[in-house]
Amino acid sequence: MLYHWYELTHVAVRPARVAADAGRLFFNNPLNPLTHTGWGRHAAAACEVFERTTRRYHKPDFRISSTTVDGQPVAVTENVVWQRPFCRLVHFARNLPLERRVQDPRVLLVAPMSGHFATLLRGTVQTLLPNHEVYITDWQDARDVPLVAGRFDLDDYIDYMRDMFHFFGGDVHVFAVCQPSVPVLAAVALMEEDDDPSVPLSMILAGGPIDTRVSPTVVNKLAVERGTDWFRRNVITTVPWPRLGFGREVYPGFLQLTGFMTMNLDRHLKAHKDLFNHLVRGDGESAEKNREFYDEYLAVMDLTAEFYLQTVDSVFVRHMLPKGEMVHRGRRIDPAAIRRVALMTIEGEKDDITGVGQCAAAHDLCVNIPGDSKEHFVCPKVGHYGIFNGSRFRSEIAPRIAKFIRTHDQRSRTLDELAYANASAAAERGGYQNELASIAFTFSPANDCTPDPMVSKLKAQGLGSIAPRYDTTNSASGMFAAPYRIMALAGGLFLENLLRWNFPLSSGEPKERS
Repeated sequence: MLYHWYELTHVAVRPARVAADAGRLFFNNPLNPLTHTGWGRHAAAACEVFERTTRRYHKPDFRISSTTVDGQPVAVTENVVWQRPFCRLVHFARNLPLERRVQDPRVLLVAPMSGHFATLLRGTVQTLLPNHEVYITDWQDARDVPLVAGRFDLDDYIDYMRDMFHFFGGDVHVFAVCQPSVPVLAAVALMEEDDDPSVPLSMILAGGPIDTRVSPTVVNKLAVERGTDWFRRNVITTVPWPRLGFGREVYPGFLQLTGFMTMNLDRHLKAHKDLFNHLVRGDGESAEKNREFYDEYLAVMDLTAEFYLQTVDSVFVRHMLPKGEMVHRGRRIDPAAIRRVALMTIEGEKDDITGVGQCAAAHDLCVNIPGDSKEHFVCPKVGHYGIFNGSRFRSEIAPRIAKFIRTHDQRSRTLDELAYANASAAAERGGYQNELASIAFTFSPANDCTPDPMVSKLKAQGLGSIAPRYDTTNSASGMFAAPYRIMALAGGLFLENLLRWNFPLSSGEPKERS
């Protein structure tokens, strides 16, 4: 019933959201005299924040239409080159002559299947495109996959990866971000044991939970303490009608999102308050960066229950891969069988989702990979999000990945010819977007923010406290605590600011009450 209550909430709020959207358009109309007043700007900002906090966010587009190759702009086209019910393989085809395209290595970017869509790696794709042929796994939302398509569990995930490797015929480098590191390593191990010629040339594992016994984080400890049965009882539900996946058991994406947001609710509330102030001041650039970030971050997908529970049980609870106990359809997975595939692991110094050392454990398991085919890098001052996106990824991580790939790829171009991301270019794309990204994927309490009077007032009202007044583990209302509080923020901001101003109808700035 949890999913049904969630859908009912959206339906109940829809009339208010439509009214708020109409108000936003009314107060943003340049022909409306109120638009040019302080009161009008406050009203328009409040309406927009309320509409955005109550809307349903759908899967975003990649929106990658061009890149720069050899200093020249090049058009990019998305092509689906491989497809199964639960995944599409998207190729970002650069409009280059064949003889030029084949000079660049092919990279399979395996997006995490952990609640967000593959578009979350848009920045990763954009960074790799100038010097690589990039493909990405576009995982499908389980709520939109009909029951007739069958089940999808961790064994099926591994089968999907093996099929993709066969599609490339061995001419590909696989870059797995976080969660896919385990099934990618398992798929490669099985193929190596079979002497399959289609194994990838190299695998790059970034922030992967290979051995969660190392530097256990809040996520790891929660999984061990609760156990698989607790997750089965408390977070698994069925897709309601009229979704295409009606009746399918899933782990809803909104629960994953709520977990992230609740631990840093102060900062999310502050980000929405900042959006309100940007709109009032007319700071369109900052407001647009806020919109872009939350359009992506609030768009979530459901996972099949069997995949989620099997992953929790084998990776986080029983640690089956590092113990040598992980099996695929009755066959034991032995990472020691890997010998031809180069291995690179990447970790973030401040990653509190995948602790430092968890991904590096892959080197201890893959004992038969030659030493000169292994590389490990811990990026300083970087959290989970930063290992695949942001300025440090572009300036420090991506160049190392490019060099590693070229070292283990037979192409005509040399490493010296690469014109890749540099620190100055990375800095140009930083700013407020990176500030928002710092709260994207972290379970650390928001205790490092500059004190904010508005946050204190919200906490006093029970709107932004890190320790919520609801029991988030055993009650349905607790599951929705974070979204409800952010919804309440829009009205609170409007009233807070409305009472501070007079209402002049001139185009001048509003005056504060004395």
